[in-house]
Amino acid sequence: MTINCKGKLIDLSKPKVMGILNLTPNSFFDGGKYTNEEEIVAQVHKMLSEGATFIDIGAYSSKPNAEFVAVEEEIARIVPVVELLINHFPNIIISIDTFRSEVAEACILKGAALINDISAGKLDDLMLTVIAKYNVPYIMMHMKGTPQTMQTLTQYDAIVEEILLYFSERIAAARSLGINDLIVDPGFGFAKTLEQNYELLQKMELFEQLNLPILAGISRKSMIYKVLNCNPSESLNGTTTLNTVSLMKGANILRVHDVKEAMECVTLFNALHS
Repeated sequence: MTINCKGKLIDLSKPKVMGILNLTPNSFFDGGKYTNEEEIVAQVHKMLSEGATFIDIGAYSSKPNAEFVAVEEEIARIVPVVELLINHFPNIIISIDTFRSEVAEACILKGAALINDISAGKLDDLMLTVIAKYNVPYIMMHMKGTPQTMQTLTQYDAIVEEILLYFSERIAAARSLGINDLIVDPGFGFAKTLEQNYELLQKMELFEQLNLPILAGISRKSMIYKVLNCNPSESLNGTTTLNTVSLMKGANILRVHDVKEAMECVTLFNALHS
């Protein structure tokens, strides 16, 4: 199970870690924390040295009810950082967290290796065309609506079956354009209640029937801190617990704020299965 990132084959049969770099001033956990080049380079160096395979950069917060950001503003925030990181870390594998084809294309042209789309192409009809044009790996997440409306769209008759059907349709659309390297993300916290998030995690191994790598993005989310009656800054231990569960349920990539702790989960998981 491999993906091709700018000519480098990444083997996902052994789990990998994706470190998060938020460039938004309003991200739910680390918004506004990395505001200048020195801080950005230092944080990315830290994540890479701790074992991150991918660095996922986002410039538009997708938290519930996030404020709208114009395409031009998103590009202005993110493209200079892609250039900065490629210059400092020539072998870095950058993922771009965006649902907009213009942002995706601008970043790919500057050296980004894969695209992480919360909407699986449903919020921008040109996204799949751009992915096919540049033949980059594509992470497709499940969500209903937009970040502004998703928390009102949590009605499901059978959540796992409906999400599997959603992915089947999106995978078919991608395959019809010749897109080869696909990764699925169940979308914890996106158009899902607290109880639905835990049902999804409990049954996550069912997504293995899609025969694609699975990304789990649980890091410091409300499904952790609401249960523990704490806040995001106090939810690292809970994140580590659910990252471990995710690995045991078939996750191939952990998308996290805390790379060192996630890598420890991966190392112990690999030891258990060696």
